[in-house]
Amino acid sequence: MHITVIGTGYVGLVAGAGLADFGMQVICVDKDGGKITGLREGRIPFYEPGLKELVERNVACGRLSFSTELAPAVEQSLAVFIGVGTPSDGQGGVDLSAVEAVALELADTIADYKVIVTKSTVPVGTNRWIKAIIDDRKRNPVEVDIVSNPEFLREGSAVEDFMRPNRVVLGSDSQKALAIVKDIYRPLYLIETPFVITGIETAEMIKYASNAFLATKISFINEVANLCEEVGADVHMVAKAMGLDKRIGPKFLHPGPGFGGSCFPKDTEAFVRLGREYNSPVRIVEAVMEVNESQKSRMVGKITGLLGGEVSGSKIAVLGLSFKPNTSDIRESPAITVVRELLARGAEVASYDPEAMEEFARLFGSDVVDYASNPYEAAEGAHAVAIVTEWNEFRNLDLARIKKGMAEPFALADLRNVYDPATVRALGFRYDSVGRP
Repeated sequence: MHITVIGTGYVGLVAGAGLADFGMQVICVDKDGGKITGLREGRIPFYEPGLKELVERNVACGRLSFSTELAPAVEQSLAVFIGVGTPSDGQGGVDLSAVEAVALELADTIADYKVIVTKSTVPVGTNRWIKAIIDDRKRNPVEVDIVSNPEFLREGSAVEDFMRPNRVVLGSDSQKALAIVKDIYRPLYLIETPFVITGIETAEMIKYASNAFLATKISFINEVANLCEEVGADVHMVAKAMGLDKRIGPKFLHPGPGFGGSCFPKDTEAFVRLGREYNSPVRIVEAVMEVNESQKSRMVGKITGLLGGEVSGSKIAVLGLSFKPNTSDIRESPAITVVRELLARGAEVASYDPEAMEEFARLFGSDVVDYASNPYEAAEGAHAVAIVTEWNEFRNLDLARIKKGMAEPFALADLRNVYDPATVRALGFRYDSVGRP
């Protein structure tokens, strides 16, 4: 089967390479000629473990190709997957301009029956809107069916999540379209992946409800962590005991500086707006967003507190700039808030991240934040070190070496609770973490 995937960003490229690995003939289309040229030359536009190998394997096998021309790709494809970006519109909603542009171009292009599969995260009602645009504007009197197929990819684990998902959600009014898409995903039946077949609006809602709930668990455990600090409890023991209850589970009960990334912040915001539009407010999710923003600022307070409340003129090393490990994505990263507030208070900031420094430099500039080649270089001459993202290489730092290069008072703000407090303090550090006495 021939498939067109529109968009070569995070969702589109992972989906395109994954579908090619399922044995499909896939053409990934993007208007960005530079990105397409780079992909043809083997350059992946973002860091995602295993993706480069997946792309290279399927290009070599002739199942995966890249193009800037939509019409020829759609002409030979039965299914067209939409994987373009749907960022926040800055007002609590979702910017669907890229989706609309795709729908309009498809209306001009489609000459025979197609299944349009939406993988981009879109608000409830968007898939019917896409179909209406195509039906109203199509040049040829052909049938088009829509399937909502939301993605549930975790950055840093996206390839594994696509190849071995927890579930596949398909929402459509057309049994014919559902049969075609189920056939595309047939390899997943062999590993007994659960399939949820439902209506379009339900499929759209599943995506937002899932992300909102996971974000809620993060903000909840952060609130518990803050309370633990006040009463002298250990949030890790609290979270462990909670997670042993199968009704709760251990996932996403890890305290820290708050959530970021391309999904949780904008999806919770869009979910809140949807509730307001339909006069059915999701007040818990509203609180989740408030807690998350305050948690980021609270982390700055931990750093400044270790330095006596005044950081002007101090050098602070920030380890970890991406919003989570194993990605170069800095969207809504807690590190942005931390660095921005430290700079505003007059601190000098040095930083290190295995993959995200180039992206961070585009935001802050290389003349505002120093970028080191390793954690020890970043900590050289620093009065405080802050671990903001828990990359594996930060889990076993030579703390004695870190301290040797630092300046007094040798402060370590462990915002991901990587180290044992007693061990770090025994080395002569001022130390603070999240939710531990």
